[in-house]
Amino acid sequence: MAAMQDPSGPEAKVQFLMALRAQGFRDTDLLRAFETVPRTEFVSRRYADLALSDMTLPIACGQTIAAPTVLARMVAALGPAPELRVLEIGTGTGYSTMILSRLCREVVSLERFRSLAAEAESRLAALGVRNAGIVHGDGLAIRGGGKFDRIFIDASFETPPANLVESLEPEGLMVGVRRTDEGGRLAVYTRGEDGLSEVLGARIALPPLMPGASAAL
Repeated sequence: MAAMQDPSGPEAKVQFLMALRAQGFRDTDLLRAFETVPRTEFVSRRYADLALSDMTLPIACGQTIAAPTVLARMVAALGPAPELRVLEIGTGTGYSTMILSRLCREVVSLERFRSLAAEAESRLAALGVRNAGIVHGDGLAIRGGGKFDRIFIDASFETPPANLVESLEPEGLMVGVRRTDEGGRLAVYTRGEDGLSEVLGARIALPPLMPGASAAL
């Protein structure tokens, strides 16, 4: 009988990267980030054997961690670079936060569920991440904190949140998923002199961006 493949072993990691390449991702920095950030550390033990599969998986508080190819598509659209300051809305387990931290100078990530925020902060600290900060709060109510070169919204919305647009540097980019009559579409916004421009891309399904911050979870 053939030996079972280690779900976090070298063969699984190769298949993981091949799945990204099969979707057309070629940027070496992006691929290196996905190669070196251990997704196995960001899912529960119950789903450990699926951590390197291209699947959306459930996490605590009724939330999910996006499939790697979905996350890669959104991160690539963000245009990450080493000099950029990024605001992330929706920390979740911190997986996308750590991916962004490998590609950008600084990441500030907001999570509405207190327990998710605390767990993500501990997890990132244990993994040696020093350029990402986790904040428990409402992404739809954030004010202050300075301006950001990039804003990454790990959720869907009908219209780009005005408070987040205000937090965007001139010529900055904001990426999320806009809900349309045809379903969710990857949306890239640029803040220019004439206002906010929008480019819609691939179909992506993400949970809706919710207001408020939970103190209990």
